[in-house]
Amino acid sequence: MSTPGEPGRASILVVDDLEASRYLTSSWLRRNGYRVTEARTGREALTAIAAEELDIVLLDVNLPDMSGFDVCERIKGDPRTAAMPVIHISATAIEVEDRTTGLDRGADGYLIEPVDPGELVATVEAALRYYRARTHAERLALRLGRLTRATLAMNSARTFDDVLAAAATGAATIFEGPASVVSASHRGQVRSATTEDAAEVPVVHADTPRALEQATKAVAADAPASSVFPSPDGLSLVALVYPNPSRLPVAITVAARGIKSEDDRNLLLQLGQATALACEAMRTFSEEHQLALTLQQSLLPRELPARPELEMAARYAPASDNAEIGGDFYEVSDIGGRLLIAVGDVVGHSIEAATVMGEVRHALRAYAVEGHGPVEILDLLDAMLRRYHPRSLTTLCLVVLDPASGALEIASAGHIPPLLADAAGARYVEVAGPLLGIGLPRPPATALTLDRGTLVLLVTDGLIERRGSVIDDGMDLLRTAVTHDAELETLCDTLLDRFGEAAEDDIALLAFRRR
Repeated sequence: MSTPGEPGRASILVVDDLEASRYLTSSWLRRNGYRVTEARTGREALTAIAAEELDIVLLDVNLPDMSGFDVCERIKGDPRTAAMPVIHISATAIEVEDRTTGLDRGADGYLIEPVDPGELVATVEAALRYYRARTHAERLALRLGRLTRATLAMNSARTFDDVLAAAATGAATIFEGPASVVSASHRGQVRSATTEDAAEVPVVHADTPRALEQATKAVAADAPASSVFPSPDGLSLVALVYPNPSRLPVAITVAARGIKSEDDRNLLLQLGQATALACEAMRTFSEEHQLALTLQQSLLPRELPARPELEMAARYAPASDNAEIGGDFYEVSDIGGRLLIAVGDVVGHSIEAATVMGEVRHALRAYAVEGHGPVEILDLLDAMLRRYHPRSLTTLCLVVLDPASGALEIASAGHIPPLLADAAGARYVEVAGPLLGIGLPRPPATALTLDRGTLVLLVTDGLIERRGSVIDDGMDLLRTAVTHDAELETLCDTLLDRFGEAAEDDIALLAFRRR
């Protein structure tokens, strides 16, 4: 099949049962640079069309096995060949009714023999111009649609490797051949994604900086930040895009046979630019996420107090889909032989939420050192929030424990209640109270005696709450997953693995048990 816009190199099928007529027509066309395939019957014509890439059919009307009109209808009825021009040529079907029938049944032109060679070539070129323009427009529209879907897939990716895989699949789909994508993550690690065709899952792997050096060595020193150029062997084209001067570029390599026009080069460049933007967004997200995690960890206790009577383990896990810092926290403080243990959540993901979380933690410890009980501490925190942070809401579960005697006081401010697990099973403590920051009265603290071997688990809602489901279901699943004799470090890791993988919010959890 000829390249759109390349006159004189089309592939033409000449169908005529008269050898002399077929020879004459084919000779004229060959002299004008066309590639010609000949067929004597309608069936031979249909076989040739199915087997070869053709641009246009010159079709006699009166064939020995079937009418040329029927052949034309079958060509136009097949979606694969419907756009192919068909021009009838006849020395016998020359009446107006014949020409009308041929055109009504799908032909793009109708010539009466004998045909002047100049008229024949001009008619073929006219039909080809329309066919090339239509084919090019349809092909471009198809590739633009594929580019749009590839861009959407890249911008929906959850990891840097997923961005590269989506770009490689998009390049293989758009340009119908093998493709590779190379770029560097926010840590400077060079990663590659390669695929042989669109149906194959791309292979993503670590690469070396040389992979990008090889892609860029053929670029002129004064080349623009975004450019398309041939590979040294000439078998591929490479789109090279620098997202900014401080970053390594994105390089997308595709087979040269898939680039047939300037529009295709522009599409490759657009894909490279979309990939560079998606990679840069993922790098920025990863950097901000790491910064948020570092800041969040700095606001949490560096270590848990060591008490011989008590085992303790704690975890904090940020929401993987949120780069901003959250307000989940835990706190354990020694207050004169007793332990203040708390898990809380300042609503929101922002620097403000982290600031409020830090203030709540420090105020919580200060009020406890002053000797206030659990409910009084919550009242003081509530007043502090209403005065200095009136738009912030916080949930908190507060426990004061005497490790020696097992005496336990629990007060809650709208938080998930503690989960107790012993030999009889796991159950939630019936404790409730209003959120911090709304100024409502609170019930008295709940007093318990914690028997030796009984496990207590405090969590934030990020561990068990999921969009589209009620939190009670998550609480039930958590209850059935906890046993009193579990090793605490292992338990925390197991709970994060089971419940935290698809978490949409930060998670804080703390487990303790009297030895």
